[in-house]
Amino acid sequence: MLNSGAVGQRDRGRLLIACRDQPGIVAAVSRFLFEHGANIVQADQHTTDPTGGRFFMRVEFDLAGLDDGLPALEREFTPVGQRFEMDWRVRLASKPKRLGIFVSREAHCLLELLWRQKAGDLPAEIALVVSNHPDQEEVARASGAPFHHVPVSADTKPGAEREQLRLLDEYGVDTLVLARYMQVLSSEFVQRWAGRAINIHHSFLPAFAGANPYEQAHKRGVKLIGATAHYVTDELDAGPIIEQDVQRVDHRYGPNDLRRIGRLVERTVLARAVGWHVDDRVLVYDNKTVVFG
Repeated sequence: MLNSGAVGQRDRGRLLIACRDQPGIVAAVSRFLFEHGANIVQADQHTTDPTGGRFFMRVEFDLAGLDDGLPALEREFTPVGQRFEMDWRVRLASKPKRLGIFVSREAHCLLELLWRQKAGDLPAEIALVVSNHPDQEEVARASGAPFHHVPVSADTKPGAEREQLRLLDEYGVDTLVLARYMQVLSSEFVQRWAGRAINIHHSFLPAFAGANPYEQAHKRGVKLIGATAHYVTDELDAGPIIEQDVQRVDHRYGPNDLRRIGRLVERTVLARAVGWHVDDRVLVYDNKTVVFG
């Protein structure tokens, strides 16, 4: 049992749970935290099906001494997890995730993340920015983020990915953000970052895939511009969706107008998704997500 006493900023934890829905889960979790002196400050839960579905829970709690006592708490919670066959983890709210941002030539998503982090609206550390083009070096360095230019071509891609992976390890990155990074990652790369890599794309897919989607959309007279943020999987642009949004348009909007609106939606959707991820609010199952707001 952890020591009692004053609770500080380093003593807030987040317990994330996924398991088969069954009686007694909430009671067991609450009792465990109570008996260990924790104060629950927020609790969210969701069941996919009232009769035998999957159960998901996120509990935020304060517990004096948690920063040093987390291993002991995890050890003592293990029997509860085994009893209900849980997939579970405890995160320290005081330990911000370290982001590695991959970007190509367009800066709008990168700028949004840099601005939100600087403003205190994105509780994470931006460990580094990596790009296959040198265009955004000044933007990254002006924010204080290290910038690394790793050119990528069909012939050099395996070596480029080895260098990218080395940089991610060197800088202690735990979350990878593809902020309009216009390269397809290899299966080996994706598997290594499964559940920890977030991508953004316009929501025309698959209707207007490939080059110049906004010109294609304009020719078809689209009425909605949208964007989707999702976890990266081997199936291109088909991973578990974290966030989406749309903006209405009409016949008065040309391709440049659609592109401008698309950039605005993309930057907002990606920032929301990354924010929820670093705040431990996203649980994945069956290529879908539960996002506790």
